[in-house]
Amino acid sequence: MLEGAKLIGARAATIALAGAAVGIGNVFSSLIHSMARNPSLAKQLFGYSILVFALTEAIALFALMMAFLILFIF
Repeated sequence: MLEGAKLIGARAATIALAGAAVGIGNVFSSLIHSMARNPSLAKQLFGYSILVFALTEAIALFALMMAFLILFIF
């Protein structure tokens, strides 16, 4: 019973990975649209998008870490 609960908890924690993937797709989609509308701001927009990408990826890594903690520590 405990093993089943751990698996359910780990699966719930990995749902955040799908959300992070969608978020990263939105970031770069917005970057492409913004660069197409105003090419003179391309460098500044790219810097902002890399920052947002890193923050979004950090959320995904935290979710993956929680899934591993649930599976192997508890």
